[in-house]
Amino acid sequence: MKRKKILFLLFATSFFYGESQTAPYYNKLPEPGLFESDKPLDIVLTGNTRALLNDRVGEAKYFPFLLSYQGDDSSKISIPVDIKTRGHFRRLQQNCIYPPLLVHLKDTIISSNTLFPVNVKLKLVMPCKADGYVVKEWLVYKLYNLVTHKSFRTRLVKVTMENEKNKKPIVPFFGILLEDEQEMALRNQSVSIIRKIKPNEAELNSFLTMAVFEYLIGNTDWSVEFLQNIKLIAKDSSSIPVTVAYDFDHAGIVNAPYALPAPELQLTSCRERRYRGYCIQDMKVFDSTIALYNRLKEDIYNLYAHCTLLDNKYIKSTTDYLDEFYKTINNPKLFFKEFSYPCDKNGTGNVIIKGLKED
Repeated sequence: MKRKKILFLLFATSFFYGESQTAPYYNKLPEPGLFESDKPLDIVLTGNTRALLNDRVGEAKYFPFLLSYQGDDSSKISIPVDIKTRGHFRRLQQNCIYPPLLVHLKDTIISSNTLFPVNVKLKLVMPCKADGYVVKEWLVYKLYNLVTHKSFRTRLVKVTMENEKNKKPIVPFFGILLEDEQEMALRNQSVSIIRKIKPNEAELNSFLTMAVFEYLIGNTDWSVEFLQNIKLIAKDSSSIPVTVAYDFDHAGIVNAPYALPAPELQLTSCRERRYRGYCIQDMKVFDSTIALYNRLKEDIYNLYAHCTLLDNKYIKSTTDYLDEFYKTINNPKLFFKEFSYPCDKNGTGNVIIKGLKED
């Protein structure tokens, strides 16, 4: 209860005085630094791993686990949590080695020395094929954080799963912890909402920032209308919504082996970019968005060039992929061709992908 009061006061203060232009946005909340470090965090999940990882069909159920990690003073910190499988494509046994998980941190674990927030549910992205692709997806989240603070914060974790009976661990692998949706909204002085909207009913500037970002990373696996890998936040339930993207494993910049574009888009591979915003006739509307990406160019390249978890081959291919993006947005003819594509009535810019349309 005390923490909720603090958050409310901070929210009110930030709303009145406006967001600081100098302090990092992640310092707005009085919580430990789970998402304030780029250093991978080693965590151990102890419980009935077999039952959890085999829960792949039907309604998922929670299993009790113990989440452990090493504190700053080298002491072992253990937190009781409930974990269940989640997702659709990645949850299916035939698609992925491990299903994505949802970690419920209950309000009974209040402690002054824990990194983890209280009474929240954190998504844990697990390896689908190999954990190298998890690292690459984590970097996409970090890239999105560079572009806008209206994005999910993440923490790369090295996960060890131990069976509670024989303590035999699974070989450790990389995963990604995602910020709680409500916390992300609160950090942006907003609330999370679920509302049926058309793309052109979203707040324009944030939509363009998000849609161009999806084009940059080569991701077509999203939809505002059907809330496919999109969350909506707003100042209140009646305000114009802001679109927040997540789930980037099908992006061309990640280039996961299972990532295939929807047949309806008529693309040759996930590396082929396709702008999936809505039709805008006046290309000048994009000017401020393109200026933003040009300002961030050096930071975006450095994010990959300076990551020690990547091999040189991937850094080189990603640099080339980014070069293609910047060549396109800074060439008027190429830019018009790519970003006016949704206006082509004979194209696939506005097709509804099978499986998203409601019956």
